[in-house]
Amino acid sequence: MRIHHITPKAILTAAAVLAVPAAAFAAPSVAGSSAAPRSAAQLTSASVSCPTGWGSLPEASSRMVQSPLTNVRTGRHACFDRLVIDLKGRAAGYDVRYVGTVRQDGSGFAVPLRGSARLQVVVRAPSYSTSGTTTYAPANRRELANVTGYSTFRQVAFAGSFEGQTTIGLGVRARLPFRVFTLAGPGSASRLVVDVAHHW
Repeated sequence: MRIHHITPKAILTAAAVLAVPAAAFAAPSVAGSSAAPRSAAQLTSASVSCPTGWGSLPEASSRMVQSPLTNVRTGRHACFDRLVIDLKGRAAGYDVRYVGTVRQDGSGFAVPLRGSARLQVVVRAPSYSTSGTTTYAPANRRELANVTGYSTFRQVAFAGSFEGQTTIGLGVRARLPFRVFTLAGPGSASRLVVDVAHHW
């Protein structure tokens, strides 16, 4: 009986041949895909459909209310950064527009803002009650919210409340499209919302 001697080279060759089908079955068969998997950020951006039709021209509503402003908040979304102004009562009118300089109510002093563009957000409601009690007193008038890491927002600052209306300065990365709307609730309260898109 003859015994065949198997060389180390033959063993390595056989192992390589057997490994090919296993790799083929393990890899996904997706037309047009690259060998490297897409990142989570790429998957998110590909699956999100951002709203269109926003512009950068002024948006306004003339309705004046006595519902006092109680809070200012911000949030990040897939397609835009959001500013929310809470009111204790029915929704107020507004005037939101890009300006060269946001100015304080009453004094007219300039409000410095980070960013390449500035949105002046005028809420047609005071930040004090009918009895004169302050309803919104930010600890830091220059930093109403921490917007570090936001795509569009660079700074949110308080520009005062005078003769029944309140002004907020919003520093943004560039003159990007925005939208403004109001929401009822929770309860008898309401909210004024300003969304600024991440891109045109």
